[in-house]
Amino acid sequence: MRLDTLASARSLLSLSLHKFDPMPIRAYAAQSPSSPLAPHSISRREPTASDVEIDILYCGVCHSDLHFARNEWGFSQYPIVPGHEILGRVTRVGARVTKFAVGDLAAVGCLVDSCRSCPHCARGLEQYCTGGAIFTYNSPDKHLGGVTYGGYSEKVVVDEAYTLRVPSNLNPAAAAPLLCAGITTWSPLKHWKAGPGTKVGIVGLGGLGHMGVKFARALGAHTVLFTTSPSKVEDGLRLGAHEVVLSKDAAAMTKHAASFDLIIDTVSADHSLDALLAMVKLDGTVCMVGVPPLPQKVAAFSVIMPRRNLAGSGIGGIQETQEMLDFCGTHNIACEVELIRMDEINSAYERMLRSDVKYRFVIDMQSLKG
Repeated sequence: MRLDTLASARSLLSLSLHKFDPMPIRAYAAQSPSSPLAPHSISRREPTASDVEIDILYCGVCHSDLHFARNEWGFSQYPIVPGHEILGRVTRVGARVTKFAVGDLAAVGCLVDSCRSCPHCARGLEQYCTGGAIFTYNSPDKHLGGVTYGGYSEKVVVDEAYTLRVPSNLNPAAAAPLLCAGITTWSPLKHWKAGPGTKVGIVGLGGLGHMGVKFARALGAHTVLFTTSPSKVEDGLRLGAHEVVLSKDAAAMTKHAASFDLIIDTVSADHSLDALLAMVKLDGTVCMVGVPPLPQKVAAFSVIMPRRNLAGSGIGGIQETQEMLDFCGTHNIACEVELIRMDEINSAYERMLRSDVKYRFVIDMQSLKG
């Protein structure tokens, strides 16, 4: 072989190999449970034939992000880049991608892969995958090794099967938290068939609760907000609650005893589940979507008499999440948000702990890129 031909072949091989080199990406990460989030460089894979590359415009801030950053659930792997309410613009697509074109808006929620073959995946319940759901961050990364990194970053690369379309009429910043706060409340409302003729309670008016109120009302249920804060009564009514009950008011609670078909409990602090179970009627359900830090006590008779259900629900699967986004587009539903810069994330965490946000922080990711 001629030397110039050999050199050309080596050059092509080098370019081919370089194509699959991981891309360096700016991000914010926690290095330990006690360290603040700070600038960090991560790698993203080059898009495969089925991948979509998304330039992240907005990323919502979920309370789970704080739990993971501070290892409050005990299984965080560092460095950790949180963020699973991702909305952005498609910049590249693989050869087999059909759902997106460059320039489209696309979204990524809490899931980026699953086994795709277990009974749960076959039913569109990838969030409960028994073969190993891959979450947007802090899960095994089968492409690059290590763990997955979330949306507190410039870009993300995800298989198109786990990406979602965003209705064009929604404000992109306000739509981002639908990917977790929205679907986490939508999924149990749909599973337990909230709608006309049902009475639904939403406990807590935070990032999850305010979406629960909006969805329950839009689905046609008689919607009641339970809150401990008199200051949230007006907002609860504005967001769609037919009634607001102050849960510390014994008379108000007694008035609604044994009358609910479903109560969605979004509270992540210690509270009385017995008091909530007393609100549901025969065969009614209290569904937990909030995660208190300690195990909660339940008296046996709270569920035995009269035959009540205490349940839980995670996020939704991909198809259900798309259905939720489409519903939001049809009914012009989005989150109430406060935009922040990426470098404001640590103070936002502290404010979130004080419930000092109405009702979801969203990071303007341009602040990381600029």
